[in-house]
Amino acid sequence: MSDLSLEYLGIINPAKVYYNLPVSKLTEKAVARGEGVLSNTGALVVNTGKYTGRSPDDRYIVDEKSIHDEIAWGKINVPISEEKFESIYAKITSYLQNREIFVFDGFAGADKKYQLPVRCINELASQNMFMHDLLVRPTEEELKSYAPGFTVICAPGFKCIPEVDGVHSEAAIILSFTRKLIIIAGSQYAGEMKKSVFSTMNYLLPKQNVFSMHCSANIGKDGDSALFFGLSGTGKTTLSADPDRFLIGDDEHGWSDDGIFNIEGGCYAKCINLSKEHEPEIYGAIKFGALVENVIIAPETRELDFDDGSLTENTRVGYPVTYISNAKIPGVGAHPKTVIFLTADAFGVLPPVSKLSKEAAMYHYVSGYTAKLAGTERGVTEPQATFSTCFGAPFLPLPAARYAELLGQKIDKYGVNVYLVNTGWSGGPAGKGGHRMKLPYTRAMVTACLNGELEKSEFVLDTNFNVMVPKTCPNCPSEVLNPRDTWEDKAAYDAAAKDLAARFRKNFEKYTNMPAEVVNAGPKA
Repeated sequence: MSDLSLEYLGIINPAKVYYNLPVSKLTEKAVARGEGVLSNTGALVVNTGKYTGRSPDDRYIVDEKSIHDEIAWGKINVPISEEKFESIYAKITSYLQNREIFVFDGFAGADKKYQLPVRCINELASQNMFMHDLLVRPTEEELKSYAPGFTVICAPGFKCIPEVDGVHSEAAIILSFTRKLIIIAGSQYAGEMKKSVFSTMNYLLPKQNVFSMHCSANIGKDGDSALFFGLSGTGKTTLSADPDRFLIGDDEHGWSDDGIFNIEGGCYAKCINLSKEHEPEIYGAIKFGALVENVIIAPETRELDFDDGSLTENTRVGYPVTYISNAKIPGVGAHPKTVIFLTADAFGVLPPVSKLSKEAAMYHYVSGYTAKLAGTERGVTEPQATFSTCFGAPFLPLPAARYAELLGQKIDKYGVNVYLVNTGWSGGPAGKGGHRMKLPYTRAMVTACLNGELEKSEFVLDTNFNVMVPKTCPNCPSEVLNPRDTWEDKAAYDAAAKDLAARFRKNFEKYTNMPAEVVNAGPKA
């Protein structure tokens, strides 16, 4: 179908509208239009130009009267007036006149009960292909009665004028919850579309009492689901990719009264230093139908150099989740029995595994802690604590307390066990005598959390961090379980632990609307 009218959106007289082209034809179009080239495995490879990652300073939410009191306004959720939005929107629709336009109709949400129909309108065939990969794809029957619930209009060729349009740069990513519109200007980085849809679901799902989550999820052969939360570098992808379990999804999920479901229909994986040996599933997914961003490609052989980060360290590949051999299709599962928060503590003081009460789980979920290594920036000689609200601060329109409340409700209602797993350092801080926790030990701890074996251990209270630490764990030496025992200098451990506990408390001060029992469940003075 190529005669779809988009006049209802104000897009008049496009050169041609391509409606729901298959990925094969979108790939052909992208190559013919010079948007990218094919690798030796058949994947489409593009260069996204100036923007090789998300641009958080260019993200806005339209400040509309009907939603004004709901949004957690601040540095992340930046308001833009309805007048400025309408002005930019009119310019984008005008820009799209006399251009070829690619339309894909998909769904956000594998659970049909909570699906959001998302219409994607793209200037670039390659970006339309990306959304075809990342959203849940409708059947031919579903397309007959398809009606968009939200619309994404992405025109990277349109550049804003900051002093006229009231934005920071030529790029703008703007969400209008009232108009049910997302407009993206100036940036070709495909992740802006994916995360804008996720932000939308993080606004809509809690209204239906569905807990929206930035996490990965898998399911065992007996139907036992598990969730893995964690920031970059904590091992979320590695530890949730279990050959003995099925992958529900790697990044975005909802948890309703019926169970959990993948919000997406695809994956958007990092490619830097990718190897067949260490991440065979992702490596094998880079084939025809996948979109690769900013990976250097050899002109003659068309081989990809995953170790070359000269364009960006944030090299990416998008592909359908069906490219993963052990994917659970559709991406739904029962209520999780286990929730795991992953952190990589470079200070070397957090226990490698600990059990959390409901209140402690809410505290650590809101905190979203990990630590970056020293040496990542000039002059930085000590590990840097990083806190990202609810493990997904850039994508949460509502106050953190609402998401924490939903987590607490689910834990209570379904009797979930929650654990904090530290994949970081032991025996001292990074670079100063500490060493990274051995992966086989971490895998053993995660396995014990998932199969219930850890519950058979005796637990003791860690008085610094107010968490319960097991004395034993199958296939893991007991001497690594208490972090203080792994330090030669006990006084240095005590000082470092108290310092990190103080950082937790300082960070939590900004959450002024948290219940007292949650605040008190955090690290102690």
